[in-house]
Amino acid sequence: MLLHWFDTAPRRLLGLIAAVCAGLLAFGMYLQYVVGLEPCPMCIVQRYALIFVAVTAALASAGARKGWWMGWAALALLAAGFGAFVAARQSWLQWYPPEVATCGRDFYGMIENYSLSRAIPMIFRGSGDCTAVDWTFLGGSIANWSFICFVLMSLALVLLLARGGRRAAR
Repeated sequence: MLLHWFDTAPRRLLGLIAAVCAGLLAFGMYLQYVVGLEPCPMCIVQRYALIFVAVTAALASAGARKGWWMGWAALALLAAGFGAFVAARQSWLQWYPPEVATCGRDFYGMIENYSLSRAIPMIFRGSGDCTAVDWTFLGGSIANWSFICFVLMSLALVLLLARGGRRAAR
């Protein structure tokens, strides 16, 4: 039944992925502005990856031609894979924090004051606030749940691209 949906309604699935991304972004804004959690640099990179997945999945669902939606879905897959990588790195830092964890610059401070070749390694090295676990749900941190969401989106996109919408796209 589920595989039938991948074959007959690939654009609906892509629209669903875009809607889930929008919901996750809204939840992130809730945690930031209502609960008061400040996002670390890695969290901000994950948000940008989520935005990119949402936009590319929405663009993919907007086009009726198979080449159109498959191309945009492939870009969404790349963004979801990148987001999963960043979330996995942050989860690793939370499980195995560095011995010297200092609060580093914020994301925008790094981008403004350093070249990208210096700022990107600084982001992935993590800082003291990247290792902090301020919120949990069922034993998992935000980074853990973000990783799970990115992996599930990636698996759905891989399956969608592999099956290729065997019937006419709706």
